[in-house]
Amino acid sequence: MIRFIVEKEGLNVRDYLLSEVHLSRQTLKKIKFHGGAIYVNNEVSNVRTPVKKGDVIDCLLPKEERSASLYPVELPLDLVYEDDFILVINKPAHLPVVPTIGNNTPSLAHGLIHYYDQSQLPYTVHIVTRLDQDTSGLVLVAKHQLAHGYFREMKVKRRYLALVEGIFRDKSGILTLPIGRKNGSIIERCVDDFGKYAETDYRVVEEKDNMSLLNIELKTGRTHQIRVHFSHVHHPLIGDTLYGGTKQYANRQALHCYHLAFTHPYTNEALSFTAPWPDDLPGIKVDVSTLAAAPLID
Repeated sequence: MIRFIVEKEGLNVRDYLLSEVHLSRQTLKKIKFHGGAIYVNNEVSNVRTPVKKGDVIDCLLPKEERSASLYPVELPLDLVYEDDFILVINKPAHLPVVPTIGNNTPSLAHGLIHYYDQSQLPYTVHIVTRLDQDTSGLVLVAKHQLAHGYFREMKVKRRYLALVEGIFRDKSGILTLPIGRKNGSIIERCVDDFGKYAETDYRVVEEKDNMSLLNIELKTGRTHQIRVHFSHVHHPLIGDTLYGGTKQYANRQALHCYHLAFTHPYTNEALSFTAPWPDDLPGIKVDVSTLAAAPLID
């Protein structure tokens, strides 16, 4: 049940939910026709019911259908934050975010289904920010379809730490290289003049043993964007053998989403989260809270 306090006169339930709290029309239709309900001041109502300032609108979301591939698997979830709308999880490396066709490996999505079942939450999985299987760090999850609908219209700030090969001449910069699928591969991406626009901002944080630690902010969210961009400029990620990196120092790409920041879809509160550099990557001592606030471009 999601509660809204009416703050404007002269509207009915439908107009208030659509124009004032920005409920999507799709979500409203699901509430109306697929087992949900609307209450005004604890009385069963419909979308035409007039409301006035101070009235309470409660929306009962319908039970969500789950894909047959989403079954509960008990997994340790590193919960960074949780409320009635969202979860922020620090995902370990080697864990897929969602199941893939022909792969029975448990995923974060399976762990979420188990967690929801244990918490008696009738939801399916709504991933807002995805990570590659071997990338660690923060993942934002919308608990239900209402929250997920909000995030379609909202921007999430994402910052990463990446350990790459080589020393940079320019200690900060912006890479704007379009990315597309590599011919003959269903996995690899490449810089392609006919690909989709992709922008990556970076700043060098530390240099050691012909390696550079980068503070990175994504302005777009293309598949393998960071890995492709830095490989293309001859600084592949440590451990990223798919894009030319060496496994001498790490057994997976040295990439970690350490920071997420966004406006809460219900409370409008500015939220910010960080996750420390993981232990399975080359030892680096960095204050992620300081890096999250640091400008990347001069």
